[in-house]
Amino acid sequence: MSGISARLGGEIRRIDAAAWDRLANPDAATLPHPFTRHAFLKALEESGSATAKTGWRPVHLLLERGNTPVAAMPLYLKSHSYGEYVFDHGWAEAFARAGGRYYPKLQASVPFTPATGPRLLVAGDEDRKALRRLLLEAAESAVSETKTSSLHITFMIEDEWWLAAELDFLRRSDKQFHWENRGYGSFEDFLRDLSSAKRKNLRKERAAVTADGVKFEWLTGSDLTEAVWDAFFDCYTTTGNQKWNPPYLTREFFSRVGASMGEQILLVMAKLGGRYVGGALNFFDDNTLYGRNWGCIGYVPFLHFEACYYQAIDFAISKGLLRVEAGAQGSHKLLRGYLPQPTYSAHYIAHAGLRRAVADYLENERAAVADHIEELKEKAPFRKNG
Repeated sequence: MSGISARLGGEIRRIDAAAWDRLANPDAATLPHPFTRHAFLKALEESGSATAKTGWRPVHLLLERGNTPVAAMPLYLKSHSYGEYVFDHGWAEAFARAGGRYYPKLQASVPFTPATGPRLLVAGDEDRKALRRLLLEAAESAVSETKTSSLHITFMIEDEWWLAAELDFLRRSDKQFHWENRGYGSFEDFLRDLSSAKRKNLRKERAAVTADGVKFEWLTGSDLTEAVWDAFFDCYTTTGNQKWNPPYLTREFFSRVGASMGEQILLVMAKLGGRYVGGALNFFDDNTLYGRNWGCIGYVPFLHFEACYYQAIDFAISKGLLRVEAGAQGSHKLLRGYLPQPTYSAHYIAHAGLRRAVADYLENERAAVADHIEELKEKAPFRKNG
């Protein structure tokens, strides 16, 4: 397309917020996808969570006509493979054994956020397919420009994935567990769709949490005070440290994101004996609730399931949302009404030998993932005639 130039724009603060959000929300949704918003990326970067120091150097890609951005890709220069949830450590190790240098690499994603969303951001009044192709071509060229080994576009939407395939990107798939709202008016309506045994199990889990005396608060907007964030951060870091995995997000991130986009946050806080003992952080748009971060202090049986899954379903039903995306991993979600859904990523690897090896691996992996999704669907907890 004539008159279009590409450049690496650096940190998100260097890009005009209104111009970025026009690309990230081309359909002018009332509540846009939360994780591609300028405010979300700015909170990650300016809080010290996603920075060059933490291995996430922002180099966001822009396509411009004159001085006007017409397309963008959230892009980071990575010195490791942590915080991505699409694992390529094995590729890096194999390349290193062969004498190659896998890092740095380019990562087109939202840091620490395994949620599907657009990665090829194009203004609504533009030729979206043509500019998406240009973005992919420009990102591929950026691998050479930045002297990196590869480009990885993770948790992209499916039509972007197929477009990347047309440009010979390698395709990868995985799965997550999502809850779908079938027009339920209440949690009991949802339970009636389950088989008898599974329905009984969910009721037992919810009743156990209630019997322990746990109360829940739904906090959003102005409810998100610094005292609440302090309590949640205590829960978040306690759980993260127990997993031998220091939390990625700083305390400042929560203050920043709460202040800039609290209207799209649902913080579920669990209180026992007048004290907060657990919390689940969610974001939402017009259609979907996205479960993101969880933490607790001490142990309350079934608290994780209630705070992260059942409270999320309650909220989605109350707001008429279409689905709940429960984040990465966890086949245990299946028994609680969350069904497997594919996720997508595309990869460009500059080294021909490594590219061939990864391509062979991904062909087998895609088939295995597709088979596993079908196997899991057969074990869904819903009534067979439901």
